[in-house]
Amino acid sequence: MEFKFGGSATNQKTVLGHPSGLFVLFFTEMWERFSYYGMRALLVLFLVASLLDEGWGWERADALVLYGWYTGLVYITPILGGFIADKFMGYRNAIVLGALIMTLGHASMALEGITDIFFYLGLLLLIVGNGLFKPNISSMVGQLYLNQGKEKDAGYTIFYMGINAGAFLGILLCGYIGESVGWHYGFGLAGIFMFFGMLQFYFAQKIFARIGLSPRQTQDFDDAVEDSLEETKEVIEEIAHQAEKSKVTRDRLIVIGVLAFFTIFFWWAFEQAGGSMTIFAADYTDRVLVGNGALTFKIFNTILTVVPMLIITWVLTMLFKQTFGKYALSNILLGTSFVIIWAIVIWMLVREFNAEIAEVKASWFGILNSFFIIAFAPLFSKIWQSKYNPTGPVKFAVGLILLGLGFGILAYGSTAIPLGAKTASVSMMFLVFAYLFHTLGELCVSPVGLSYVSKLAPVKLVGLMFGVWFVANFIANLAAGITGSYMDPILEEKGLTFFFMIFTLIPIGAGVIMIILNKTLLKLMHGIR
Repeated sequence: MEFKFGGSATNQKTVLGHPSGLFVLFFTEMWERFSYYGMRALLVLFLVASLLDEGWGWERADALVLYGWYTGLVYITPILGGFIADKFMGYRNAIVLGALIMTLGHASMALEGITDIFFYLGLLLLIVGNGLFKPNISSMVGQLYLNQGKEKDAGYTIFYMGINAGAFLGILLCGYIGESVGWHYGFGLAGIFMFFGMLQFYFAQKIFARIGLSPRQTQDFDDAVEDSLEETKEVIEEIAHQAEKSKVTRDRLIVIGVLAFFTIFFWWAFEQAGGSMTIFAADYTDRVLVGNGALTFKIFNTILTVVPMLIITWVLTMLFKQTFGKYALSNILLGTSFVIIWAIVIWMLVREFNAEIAEVKASWFGILNSFFIIAFAPLFSKIWQSKYNPTGPVKFAVGLILLGLGFGILAYGSTAIPLGAKTASVSMMFLVFAYLFHTLGELCVSPVGLSYVSKLAPVKLVGLMFGVWFVANFIANLAAGITGSYMDPILEEKGLTFFFMIFTLIPIGAGVIMIILNKTLLKLMHGIR
């Protein structure tokens, strides 16, 4: 039997035209992103909340700097995690260990009320665990596809939908419970589903066959004679093509470097979402609705919550049909996690409908990004598979420009806020449209970037190159926090419009440069599209 995809025979069974194993990774990553974004949604709000509100009462600037360091470091540790997986553990073992460490991190943060040490220990464990998890699950997605073209781009876009499904649920539920019930409950909830994600991956991992095994396991799996013949063939090919290969490899690595550099500008602006944009939502946005406005929001929020849940549950049932017979325990664990999620969602919606007014939580706006991802990812996946598929550099350029336009909307919405104002009541719609433009930009950059790293990097360095790719995210996130910490001084002297215009002009300028570099980068890719 000739396999169309990498992995086992079961992995040849498709869901939405993609291998079943993609959706095992989809749900594993979904729960990891649930935990990360659930905690991220609460971090700044918790730190700046007053002591009476059980927060730490930090200044905005200090909270945003810690936010920058945390969100930055979770992207720097993948360098070491990718190297360890490539050379020693294998992707699968690294994913399981990373998930376990992150589970312990969330458990530690849930105990922050006992002593501050648990809070900082939790952040440290999350940073370390993420380093083992993040680059290696992305690497496994790439190895599911034997074809290096449009199909892989579409697969990464579907995988990215899973990332944002987790982000959506994490921000929605952890944010709501953290703000409404207690911060430590929000932190703890994030860990529960990280644990479920680890278990469902562990008990379904044989679907990947050799993919993701450690170097030693892969060697044991192969037949000795086949290995010998293959090694001989590789030596002959290496001698015959070494000069050509080194030039092609070097050029493609240059492209990865250029794309990584421009992602810094994207994520530097985009990551204001959990920092200055969250503060803007909390202090400068009219979030209290009454009467018909409150009812309208409750209905909208119900639809916004239930529709993605139904879509994700539908994907889950399709995966069950293809894999339950072979991986029943994994499916049962995954199904159990969804039963719990549905129960929490129904409790939250009933509680909100029974309230006389609708007070939109500051963390709620974060779900808009994830909702728009879930809504538009299938459309973008189809575009990338069609004749209208633009080149990678053009996709990056469009993403940067859309991001800048989103901040332009916030800059315009802030024009009525006086210099130095600590509160205001700007319409929520400015944030809604800003998140829409940011999301459309993100779909042009992030999943495409992951796909290009997988296609352009040498096979033996894929995990490490994903780690290097995330260095750009480290720089961007740290810079985002530090830049955001100047929000108040800029507000005092120039106003919030000036502050948001910084994030309007720089990404748009970077996008224009990417368009200029398009043809040069295509040559350096040597046929990879």
